[in-house]
Amino acid sequence: MKRIKAQKSFQTGFFILVCILYMLPIFIVLMNSFKTNSSINTNTFAFPSAETFTGLSNFIYGIRVGEYPFLQSVAYSLLITITSAVLILVCTSMAAWYISRVGSLFARIVYYICVFSMVVPFQMVMFTLAKTANTLHLDTPFTIPIIYLGFGAGLAVFMFAGFLKGIPLEIEEAAAIDGCGPIRTFFLIVFPMLKPVLISVGVLEIMWIWNDYLLPYLVLDRTKYKTIPIHIQYLQGSYGHVDLGAVMALIIISIVPIIVFYLTAQKYIIKGVVEGAVKG
Repeated sequence: MKRIKAQKSFQTGFFILVCILYMLPIFIVLMNSFKTNSSINTNTFAFPSAETFTGLSNFIYGIRVGEYPFLQSVAYSLLITITSAVLILVCTSMAAWYISRVGSLFARIVYYICVFSMVVPFQMVMFTLAKTANTLHLDTPFTIPIIYLGFGAGLAVFMFAGFLKGIPLEIEEAAAIDGCGPIRTFFLIVFPMLKPVLISVGVLEIMWIWNDYLLPYLVLDRTKYKTIPIHIQYLQGSYGHVDLGAVMALIIISIVPIIVFYLTAQKYIIKGVVEGAVKG
């Protein structure tokens, strides 16, 4: 009994230590967002003092500085994230339903292509992708969700297909007998039953797209459109001078919404991942 209690205490202490290590970078950024630029350079890990504490001035300056409006970057990030996530959820769930129900050679090929795409590094295709996106005029916040659909389809189809294999086919057959066509059957019967996986995939995709820097940087016309990560990267003055306090403040502004969103939906993530993978 004592051995079991000792093991539980060790596990608890270990996971607390891991949580602290994960939270430490965020805490350091938060702490430095309230300090002067010189203090950040000389005493990065020191707490703000009466001399170095700046209040909300770093946040105000970070929002106002530069020729490109920060709120416009926020709007573009929201547009890209929400549009891409909705497109991924709807299109990949329909594709997974077709794959799991048809079972033809073509459906299996499509499924394995989606699974294979999960292991292809983005760096292998990024330069070709940037050139192709420019040629097809996909370099705007209104069209880049199509590219995110391609990159996010692999994981989403894998999870949806695994979950759908556990849904009895008789439910859909009963809907067909009652006069439902394929589209009505999917959206009225199947889609609501995908809620656990929809939330899990949605959270994972939103976190990825919101924080993504490289794909928008390569594809978007940066003279017209900037997402939050790109805006922060361009937050520098003449001769390469960077106001670290403003940068830290904008980083905090950018990560707070996604942290709140994750904490709100975290209970669905593990449940949806397990159900989507194990049932398959």
